[in-house]
Amino acid sequence: MSSSNNNVLTKTLAVVASLVAGVFFTGAVLAESSLEDEIRERIKPVGEVCISGEDCGDIAAPAAAAAAGPRSGEDIYKTTCFGCHGTGAAGAPKLGDSAAWSARTSKGLDAVISNAINGINAMPPRGTCASCSDDDIAAAVNYMVDNSK
Repeated sequence: MSSSNNNVLTKTLAVVASLVAGVFFTGAVLAESSLEDEIRERIKPVGEVCISGEDCGDIAAPAAAAAAGPRSGEDIYKTTCFGCHGTGAAGAPKLGDSAAWSARTSKGLDAVISNAINGINAMPPRGTCASCSDDDIAAAVNYMVDNSK
């Protein structure tokens, strides 16, 4: 082989080697970039905080709270009172236990409602329903008393 053929062959091999190396390097960079994007997606914050009065950019405005409206005594019992009054926890009179409820109502239903609003013994004020109004508490007490006769 002549030296000019060797030069052409050497240059051709050098070009091919450069192209192959470039393909591998580009693939590695793209794979690394893709991996970094996947990691960023997995560790991104679950939510964002926007303080009222500040420009919050892309953060969506909070949805307006739905009006609670009146709740029945049964609804309140099932969602907030059942934990204790369904199981008798901490000495709470159980729904349906006529003896336990009649001992309490002997002082008058208003006294029982007052105790439920203000708390008594192990029961904290309003039980576990901090959002309940006095009327809500009265409805829940009436439900429990009516269903414990």
